[in-house]
Amino acid sequence: MARPTNTRFALAVHVLTLLAADPEAMHSSELLAASTGSNPVHVRRVLGRLRRAGLVRSRPGPRGGWLVTRPACDTTLADVWRAVTGDDALLGLHSASPDCRVGQRIQRELVEIDRRAAEAVAAELARTTLRDLVRSTDATGAPVGA
Repeated sequence: MARPTNTRFALAVHVLTLLAADPEAMHSSELLAASTGSNPVHVRRVLGRLRRAGLVRSRPGPRGGWLVTRPACDTTLADVWRAVTGDDALLGLHSASPDCRVGQRIQRELVEIDRRAAEAVAAELARTTLRDLVRSTDATGAPVGA
């Protein structure tokens, strides 16, 4: 099976599921990175996107860490998808030469197809909440390194 080139969404879902399983506990980015098998810097970059979207908050310092900002039943995977992907094209579109009539037409068509595909992905992801994942993964246990 081919591996995706962008794993921000899966990482964000993993981290949010861990945080949602124990919403009162602070988790450091190092602890979250150990659980996800990722680099703490990469985890902090993804958490930064989630913070800008209002899905998490952080507290600096030795007793600091990350917390979810709303109940797991109120956060869908579509919310997470939008937070980490923003307006990025789903299909990896490129710019066509302005001198190529075919390229310009294809570009317009692909932009519309990309829009519809993104809507379909968001609609499917909206069917699942973080609460669903916490329950189905038994994420109530402590992350690795806790």
